[in-house]
Amino acid sequence: MKVYERLSQAFKAEGTTHVFGMMGDGNMYWQYANEKNGIKMHEVRHEGVGLGMADGWARATRNPGVCTATCGPGTTQLATAFVTAARASSPVVAFCGEYPVSDDEYTQALDQSAFAHGCEAAFVRMGTAEDADEAVRKAFYIARTQSRPVLLSVPMDLQQKEWEDDEPYMPSTAILPKRNVSPHQDAIAQAADMLSKAKRPVIVAGRGAMWSGAGDEIRALAARTGALIATTLQAKNWLGDDEYHIGISGTYATKTAIGLLSDSDVVVAVGASLNRYTTHEGLLYPEAKFIHIDPKAHVLLSRGKGADHYVQSDGKAGIAALNAELSQRNFKQLGYRTGEVKEKLANAWEDRADYKIEEGTLDPRPLCLALDDLVPTDINLFVGSGHTSGFTNILFRKSRPIVMPGHFFGCIGQMMPAAVGAVIGSGMKPAILMDGDASTMMHIGDFDTMVRYNVPLLIYCMNNQCLGAEYYKLDAHDMKVDTSCIPTADLGAVARAFGGRGALCRTLDEVKKVTQEWLANPGPMLVDVRVSRSVVTLPYRRIHYGEDV
Repeated sequence: MKVYERLSQAFKAEGTTHVFGMMGDGNMYWQYANEKNGIKMHEVRHEGVGLGMADGWARATRNPGVCTATCGPGTTQLATAFVTAARASSPVVAFCGEYPVSDDEYTQALDQSAFAHGCEAAFVRMGTAEDADEAVRKAFYIARTQSRPVLLSVPMDLQQKEWEDDEPYMPSTAILPKRNVSPHQDAIAQAADMLSKAKRPVIVAGRGAMWSGAGDEIRALAARTGALIATTLQAKNWLGDDEYHIGISGTYATKTAIGLLSDSDVVVAVGASLNRYTTHEGLLYPEAKFIHIDPKAHVLLSRGKGADHYVQSDGKAGIAALNAELSQRNFKQLGYRTGEVKEKLANAWEDRADYKIEEGTLDPRPLCLALDDLVPTDINLFVGSGHTSGFTNILFRKSRPIVMPGHFFGCIGQMMPAAVGAVIGSGMKPAILMDGDASTMMHIGDFDTMVRYNVPLLIYCMNNQCLGAEYYKLDAHDMKVDTSCIPTADLGAVARAFGGRGALCRTLDEVKKVTQEWLANPGPMLVDVRVSRSVVTLPYRRIHYGEDV
């Protein structure tokens, strides 16, 4: 057996079923062995897309995503996707070929350790052929325990060595520590003391709460304490059917939400980082005290502040214990849960700002509202970053099995790869992606990948033919906006040229028609929706124009 064959066996033993990436001479033999071992390869058109797909797979399945690239230039193509996965805390293992140890003058030689660290990824190198098992096990162990991407660097010539050891591979799962963290009763009692004195409590739930399965416990605690339920961006729409769910806490909050949240006196954060965006630069909860529940030893709030009371605990266990303590004290109150607040929430998502819509375009606000109603709730939703996210992150409100926003690293272009990987990871369940034109164009070559693997993803490109964020910043400073405008071709026709389905829509009726057609037969499709530039998102109105209407 060759070392590359043993490496493939080790990946399979770690649970790898799919690999995303591009073949080169630094990984081709490993990929050949993967095919023999039943590991499905998804060949992409850009290495960074492969890592983005592995990132989406990891976020959707909560298991390590695997991608691959060849040495040198193949590896450097992973840069932005590496940082994005690192900021998303995604467990990803990237199998990267490395130049031969016997040839220091190899054309594609690169210090891949320095590259990985510069991209905020962990680095593991297979230093000798005998280290194959140890290197793979260490890479997966780091990915699983630290929730971060790992660059596994494997020299080309070492892959060709003979593997003599016939011992079975021991996967990292065999040595993983127990991760469940139970709260200390004294810490719960202190949290209960704070909550029992609160008149206007808010529960802010993040991905950690969602992943721990704390939904029922959060609902029960909110009902007992009279709390509003808000989420971070990354837990968007979770528990959204609760009548006192207020939406996203922070930058993407509605005007109604900001008004109510600003009056809160105690905030219970569960599995949420409470970063600068969640707290709207630290301004959203001016008088509130914070109870923070998280399995990490400690997490800082925005601006380097600590919570008033920190409870180290798994989200579900911590909220259940807090609810039990308050129940034992016979504590129950109305808090925010009044008819007046319910009436305010009923109209919270209305945006009455009036804009003149350019001919041949449509208002993006009714577009989002219509699609949220039209697309069944068993269809998953992916939301890109950039200007369009100011509409989609607020106006799409329905709970779905997967609602995955972007915004990690503040970069555009990364949500299409992540959406494809997540769709594949979910067992090819149909999904829609809302994104902008610059973001869509960045990796449109891999629409071909969607077609080759028949990925049931419908991409709505909200196309205002400009770099939206820059357009409004220039406009707010009375500068020439034309420099940010970039005309595009009919992207629906581009999708059809790749062998998929596509359409160009300028009216809401046209959008509804093509959506109904896709729902009847999901597959790879791109809809170029021409939207108005005149409509400014609510976050941009606040940030750049000093408005909140």
